Amino acid sequence: MFFKKKKISARRQHVRDNISAEKFTRLSGFINSPFPTALFILTLFIILVIAILALDTSDGQVFRPDAKFFKPYREVIALGTVVILVCLGAAIYINHYQNRIISRPTRLTALAGLFLILLVITKIGSLAPEWIFLATGSAVISAIILTIAYNQRFAIGITLFYCILASFAVGKIATVELFLTMMAGVVTCCFSLREIRTRMKIIEVTTMACVAVGITAAALGAIQGRDMRQISYSSGAAAAITIAVGLVIQGFLPIIEKVFGIATSMTLMDYSDANQPLLRKLAMEAPGTFSHSLFIGAIAEAAAEAIGANGLLARVGAYYHDIGKMNKPAYFVENQMGSASRHEQLSPAMSQLIIVGHVKDGVEIAREYALPTVLRQFIETHHGTTLVEYFYHEAVKKQDDKQSHVSESEFRYTGPKPRTKEAAIIMLSDAVESASRTLTELTPTKIEAIVHNMAMRRLQDGQFDECDLTLRELSRIEKSISITLAAHHHGRVAYPKAPDEPDEKDPLQKNNSPKPGPQ
Repeated sequence: MFFKKKKISARRQHVRDNISAEKFTRLSGFINSPFPTALFILTLFIILVIAILALDTSDGQVFRPDAKFFKPYREVIALGTVVILVCLGAAIYINHYQNRIISRPTRLTALAGLFLILLVITKIGSLAPEWIFLATGSAVISAIILTIAYNQRFAIGITLFYCILASFAVGKIATVELFLTMMAGVVTCCFSLREIRTRMKIIEVTTMACVAVGITAAALGAIQGRDMRQISYSSGAAAAITIAVGLVIQGFLPIIEKVFGIATSMTLMDYSDANQPLLRKLAMEAPGTFSHSLFIGAIAEAAAEAIGANGLLARVGAYYHDIGKMNKPAYFVENQMGSASRHEQLSPAMSQLIIVGHVKDGVEIAREYALPTVLRQFIETHHGTTLVEYFYHEAVKKQDDKQSHVSESEFRYTGPKPRTKEAAIIMLSDAVESASRTLTELTPTKIEAIVHNMAMRRLQDGQFDECDLTLRELSRIEKSISITLAAHHHGRVAYPKAPDEPDEKDPLQKNNSPKPGPQ
């Protein structure tokens, strides 16, 4: 029996082909995305956590000759279910509040490694009842490190998931007493630690956490009807471990910064010192750029604080954003000191290569001087993918019929675009400050117009597409920049002349007057 093949219309076949191509594109996009790596790290983390929690450390079981190192398989299965649910909840939380961790496998690995190390420490503490409050110390470590590396909300949320796992690590059943004691330390640390500008900040934070942990442990011990000796021991041990954690983190702070690719406020303060080798070199080789950078720092800091961003980071980032100009300082107008422009002898295309090249040169100099990654972003993104307008228009003017059409893409910076609010503020501050230098007379009204026009041009050009900057925040930034610029370009009242003071001669008359002879 023969079946006739059903005919498919060309239109339907075209739709089917498009659907297949779309499915393939989606699959290819997923495979090439960071998600497969993140899923692999999550799976490996879950397996290792289950292995750690499955170790039987109850009642000194490990030290017995006939010891069974792992708990009964039914208990392990139940623990595994809880661990999977907790880890999936943590993964969803990370994806929602700190999606950049998933896109950076090194950060995800560092976070997973931190939790595994802390769980091992907690498990070791479960070998003896008197060491059980090591779990409190591990929770405080997690809270402080995550607050430093990310923010307070993220630190509280993720450490909450860790506390659940740590509670299971100390015994068969998670105790409410231990969990609440850990959370008392975690919440205190997260809310009292916003930034580290002094060397004593971590000690101050852990001291406050020590008080909170001690009071919580004592209150819970009294609720359970323990005698004063037991209450004093448990609350004292928890408080002492919390203080010890502060000292440990203080010593390991440089390593924490390097592992998580961050710079604390204390480190940023060090890099803001004008005696830093790189800033001293910039001041010597490109004094105009150095002065420009200092002014941009003042503008950016005020604008960042106006929207609740990191003002210190914006200021220090501004100091280093133009270090690439040190290689060819004479090709940038702020360093020409009234001399003829070297670009007059060059073609617009060659001038564009020199101007755009200062970004790449800056990144290389930053690596040479081991500048923190958080500061390098300002060098890479302070021009985004904007057009080098002056030389583009010069190229358009000079082209003739024999030459090919001048493309805008050839006269654009290579990017990337700003990825943080602070980087976007630096971009706008840099553009506005440069534009304001072209005007002979600056009034507050003119300054506001320049700032608004430049902000709208950057917005319409898509330069703020990759940073979570809102229109309301952009309006506040414009207002702050306008105020700072107007304050900088303030007027002065002319001093009155003395009655017997001779009038100044015309400059041309001075130049044409006969020069005095030798005396």
